[in-house]
Amino acid sequence: MSLTADLANRTAGRIIERLDLAEVQDVELTSAIDGSRVGSHRVLAGDRASLVYVGMTVEAFGLDSHMLFAFTPPESAVPHFTLDAVLAGPHFAFHLDLIPRLDPGAHLAYLEHCFVPLTGAHAAAGRIEGLSPAHLSPLQWQLMSSWMLAHRADEAGFAAIGPVVGAYLDHWLGLVTGAIPPELLDGIDARRLSDRDERHRAAVFNPAVDPVWANVDRLLGAEVSDSIRRSLRTAGRGAAGGHDRSGP
Repeated sequence: MSLTADLANRTAGRIIERLDLAEVQDVELTSAIDGSRVGSHRVLAGDRASLVYVGMTVEAFGLDSHMLFAFTPPESAVPHFTLDAVLAGPHFAFHLDLIPRLDPGAHLAYLEHCFVPLTGAHAAAGRIEGLSPAHLSPLQWQLMSSWMLAHRADEAGFAAIGPVVGAYLDHWLGLVTGAIPPELLDGIDARRLSDRDERHRAAVFNPAVDPVWANVDRLLGAEVSDSIRRSLRTAGRGAAGGHDRSGP
């Protein structure tokens, strides 16, 4: 098993086991170029979270990509969790974050509770040799958290990030299985949390924001690529999701 697949599968496995998630969907992904099998698109769900996992391996391109997003319920203030682990040719890359559910600039106590505990792990990643910053737009950074880690890596650097991923995951699981103190929400109710989540996911998974979707379109075809984005926008939302404002 590749380093990227191992990290992603271990991370997903811990989420699935700890939160008792059950498989809802497991769709085989095939290449739009030659029809060969290139991976799978899985969705799992439980009472406390839903998980979308997309794995794609194309040996001819030297690609081994694994993306997972674990979404808390729409009415929850607990951040979402995400990990991307990618090998493209000889180069590794990863993206790790907890995604805020409130406006960070207006909720200092929420940041102190949900994100400040990640500061040590975030700093530890900065000391790992073999990592270099990924090239993301300011808009992409703005839509995530200030504790986001997005790096390119050599093999040794990528192999060293496991403890950092584990620290982020442990903290997130603690938030999921615990609770956000109501006083940190400043009166924001479930409806407002759900509406913000819908709008935020529409922005994060907008292909005009993240150019990687153009590559997914070419590999899988536009229709399959859109179905993956749709599952990322709506996983765990159910009837609470309301109208999908995200467009194509």
